[in-house]
Amino acid sequence: MTSVEEKSARDDQASASGPSPHPAGSSRTKTWLMAGAVVLGLVLTGLGARWLSQRGGGESRVRPAAAVNVEKATRQDMPVSVTALGTVQPIVTATVRPQLSGVLFKLFFQEGQIVRQGQVLAQIDPRPYQLALAQARANLARDEAQLRSARLDLTRYETLLKQDSIARQQVDTQRATVGQLTGTVAADRAAIGSAALNLDYTAIKSPITGRVGIRQVDIGNYLTPSDTNGIVVVTQVDPIDVSFALPQVQLSQIGQASGSGAGLPVEARDQNSNSKIASGRFLTFDNQVDSSTGTVKAKARFDNPGSALFPGGFVNIAMLVQTLHGAVTVPVSAVRHGTQGDFVFTLQHDSKVKLTPVKIGPSANNRVAILSGLAAGTTVVTEGADGLEDGSAVRLPGAGKGGGGAAGSHKRGASAKSGGN
Repeated sequence: MTSVEEKSARDDQASASGPSPHPAGSSRTKTWLMAGAVVLGLVLTGLGARWLSQRGGGESRVRPAAAVNVEKATRQDMPVSVTALGTVQPIVTATVRPQLSGVLFKLFFQEGQIVRQGQVLAQIDPRPYQLALAQARANLARDEAQLRSARLDLTRYETLLKQDSIARQQVDTQRATVGQLTGTVAADRAAIGSAALNLDYTAIKSPITGRVGIRQVDIGNYLTPSDTNGIVVVTQVDPIDVSFALPQVQLSQIGQASGSGAGLPVEARDQNSNSKIASGRFLTFDNQVDSSTGTVKAKARFDNPGSALFPGGFVNIAMLVQTLHGAVTVPVSAVRHGTQGDFVFTLQHDSKVKLTPVKIGPSANNRVAILSGLAAGTTVVTEGADGLEDGSAVRLPGAGKGGGGAAGSHKRGASAKSGGN
């Protein structure tokens, strides 16, 4: 084959093969088309879900009636009390210490025992003080004898002086001796009194009536008046005080109730305020306000025969300052709290509730006084109010789930009649 023929054959082969069926630009276009299809599918899916949710939401706007408990507002006397956290404090606390030094000889009390004022609690070895008393009495006897002798001599000297048989100086000296011995006898008698008092101090007595604590020393130890711990601590437990702090704003309320507040009834309750521990009377409050806390210290006194109030314990104090007579009251659970203030849900005739703003007052025994906004006899929701709104339908216990209260019962009765026909 010639060169001309070979060239012609190559040209015919190239013409038969033509251009490439998958150029680079065509591949990119196909990729973009696929991505667009995916995005379009996602958009359509989202629109469909939104349409379904809106349709379902429209169907769920009619909420089923909520089950609630109700109670009527009533009139009753409502006590107004001031409450605070108090600390039980004994009226008197005494650390029993010896008044002189010596070895602890005996103990006459049991730990935790109730003792009386003047009761002997311990005994220091009395023998050294008995000997000191005996010595003081001996000194008195000796000096009294010398005084009697000096007085006799003075009498004789004065007789001799009248007879001019003795110098006046000797009489004056004897008279001074009698005076000196008279002073010595007086000092001896005082020494006897001191020795007798020291002997009495060896019997260590309780300075107050109260409960003894844990003893701080054992028999056989040498005691001194400067011992810090002493022998035992005695606290008066009946009556007993409770100290607490009152806000400054409540002072005028207490003062208006009863002068300085003395005599107002006070209750001591447990830490949960569920049960009363003791009843007492308000005693007094301090003469100035603590500027750092804005409170004033106060104190109440309680009879405590059974030791229900224990020194150092914490109790809740409730002090009655006045009584609201015939106040409108509802259960505490009926009052709701919102951004606009306190309110209650009142039950209407169509078995729907109405949001009613109220002004609340003091509370006691799980009831709260309504100062304004609610009349006695109004039915309020006490349980099941969570999720309720103004105008929500409700049903009472025993009513069916389909409707609320009387309206629901009326509808069900009408349906039953039509079904019977």
